[in-house]
Amino acid sequence: QVQLVESGGGLVQAGGSLRLSCAVSGSAFNINALAWFRQAPGKERELVAAISSGGRTGYGDSVKGRFTISRDNVKNKVFLQMNSLKFEDAAMYYCAACDTLMCVRQNEYKYWGQGTQVTVSS
Repeated sequence: QVQLVESGGGLVQAGGSLRLSCAVSGSAFNINALAWFRQAPGKERELVAAISSGGRTGYGDSVKGRFTISRDNVKNKVFLQMNSLKFEDAAMYYCAACDTLMCVRQNEYKYWGQGTQVTVSS
């Protein structure tokens, strides 16, 4: 199986920046896309950003232009650089991996990390 462990969450002021990391381990040979999702209390889990094995990226509308996803295939890590953070960005952020062909639906992401908390203050 595949294991994912997030790190880098914490408290940041609105307008500030934070970089999340996710370490991928286990039987990850067939992993296609890696993605970041987030879930705030009382809200549904939503896609933040995704990156394919070929390096193609996609972003949720609310973070486009502010967040950047990247991956390091040598170290088996995926990152999320978050800039210009807003109050509405506060959430638990999850790293996830997909091993299907398309990886366009949330339910295609089979493997999930434990989450890392991002808190945004005034």
